[in-house]
Amino acid sequence: MNLPSLRETLDAHGLAAKKSFGQHFLLDLNVTRKIVRLAGPFEGRAVIEVGPGPGGLTRALLESDAGRVVLVEKDARFIPLLSELDDASGRLAIVEGDALRVREADLIDGPAHVVSNLPYNVGTALLLKWLTGPWTPVAMTLMFQKEVAERITAGPGDDAYGRLAVISQALCEARIVMHLPAAAFTPPPKVASAVVHLTPLAGRPAPDRIARLERVTAAAFGQRRKMLRSSLKSLGGGALCEAAGIEADARAETIDIAGFLRLADALK
Repeated sequence: MNLPSLRETLDAHGLAAKKSFGQHFLLDLNVTRKIVRLAGPFEGRAVIEVGPGPGGLTRALLESDAGRVVLVEKDARFIPLLSELDDASGRLAIVEGDALRVREADLIDGPAHVVSNLPYNVGTALLLKWLTGPWTPVAMTLMFQKEVAERITAGPGDDAYGRLAVISQALCEARIVMHLPAAAFTPPPKVASAVVHLTPLAGRPAPDRIARLERVTAAAFGQRRKMLRSSLKSLGGGALCEAAGIEADARAETIDIAGFLRLADALK
């Protein structure tokens, strides 16, 4: 398809980013194509994109080996613009709705990837939904604020290490694959951004084990400066630590992923 530039498309539709939706548009198609290359290959599998906005990432996905491309857009202003990307091949589907509420399994048949420049105000909530919810993607390639990306990929002892890192890395291999300055976006946010690629681990914990891990990490990092005997007091404190083979005098930021999984198992 011979399409106008993204900036021209926005101007033609009289559209601008809406702060309440956490929108920052990526208009450089060279960058969006690079993100899609980092996310692939898709080998004909479906891809879900949340918050496509003017469709920069969507255009790159439609140029790729993705099968069905399903867009979930909350901002109704962009639906007519995105509809113009439909090339009549049947690959593109547009869903107007809140990604926090949609049921992904109802949108696609079979396995699917998630590739998105996530709205900053709901990025973490969406990640946790895909990590711990009933639907698991083949892989996720997601744009976050740099600070959030570092919280996802941090290791024990790092300043950014916390609950999000433990849950993400207990369920996925997570790594930062791309950094982007604020100037790459329109309008530019106040912070830099980074793309994180997450691939679910083959030995994914069972749902009940994930639920216990969520309870343990919420308690441990809720009072992260306290020793585990204190922060985990409501869950068993020192006795829970002993059962998991963890020093009760340790603090949450020093415990690795395996240690938190042992605490979750001991909670059972």
